[in-house]
Amino acid sequence: MVSERSLAVLHALVGDYVESNEPVGSKSIVERHSFGVSAATIRNDMALLEDEELIAAPHTSSGRVPTDKGYRLYVDTLSRFQPLSAGQRAAIERFLGESSDLDDAMARTVRLLAQLTNQVAVVQYPSLKRTTVRHIDLVAVGEARVLCVLILGTGVVEQQVAALPALRVTEAWVHGLSERIAGAVVGTDLESAVHAAEQLDRTVGDWAEAAEAELVRSVLAVVIGQLRANRSERIAIAGAANLSRGADFSGSLSTVLEAIEEQVTLLRLFGEMAQEGREVSASIGRENEPYGLESASIIASGYEDDSITPSQLGVLGPVRMDYAGNMAAVRAVARYLNRTLGEG
Repeated sequence: MVSERSLAVLHALVGDYVESNEPVGSKSIVERHSFGVSAATIRNDMALLEDEELIAAPHTSSGRVPTDKGYRLYVDTLSRFQPLSAGQRAAIERFLGESSDLDDAMARTVRLLAQLTNQVAVVQYPSLKRTTVRHIDLVAVGEARVLCVLILGTGVVEQQVAALPALRVTEAWVHGLSERIAGAVVGTDLESAVHAAEQLDRTVGDWAEAAEAELVRSVLAVVIGQLRANRSERIAIAGAANLSRGADFSGSLSTVLEAIEEQVTLLRLFGEMAQEGREVSASIGRENEPYGLESASIIASGYEDDSITPSQLGVLGPVRMDYAGNMAAVRAVARYLNRTLGEG
């Protein structure tokens, strides 16, 4: 067990080391923090922390640095997150509020988060498997072309043209097909919508004239493709250049970049962190070894209040990072993004 004062010493040491990137000694802690005890007493506390493997000496220097275990205790015992300024909060709200659609909102989110934290920012697109189909429409744009317009509950708008066989179609025919498809998929979640559209395709001979079957299947192929594309998991990333600042990753930078490029890895890690059920969670150093990110830390928060397993957004950076400030930024951006999406 770590005493209250030893824990306070750990917090002071982590803060000083993150700021200076230099091993921290007892004399420095006494000079910079108001503990009201001697350097010898602080040295005893540091010795206890070292015995608990919470801090370590990187070399012959008298200073100490936090271990992964020390960072974990530090994060778990943060009494509160460092608050954002009123200006920062107003900038977040204004910047996200200007989003024109879902893709723009995702792009703005990661750009903003990368700027606030100087880390790599990652946002997982809303959980589209639970998103409903709000509207679907077919529009004749020629005798042999039909525009398929799909609108989802998250605001995603997909438009794609179906090229038909060299046969004429009328606006009335297109309107009738549009109503049939809409009746089957509008108001359902994406998973159900895909099944319903596939069922229409399988049974087209039961409800369409034989001469029209090929036309109908051409349109349904496009609609099904649109639905399936939006059913997949996607993420947006910004701030990768921040990884090259400083030498925190040393020889592991290429491994970290590879893991970032492999989006499946980040989605798996986000899914694991979401299971913790915390408003803001952190996965530190060696805890990320199964994902090839043992030299990195990830901070994440869910942003969909009405979802059982909300999509995540967060930052990835070196183990030596400003956890309090970054956790506050992630939490704030998650809240504003949730509000922005909820407002349409």
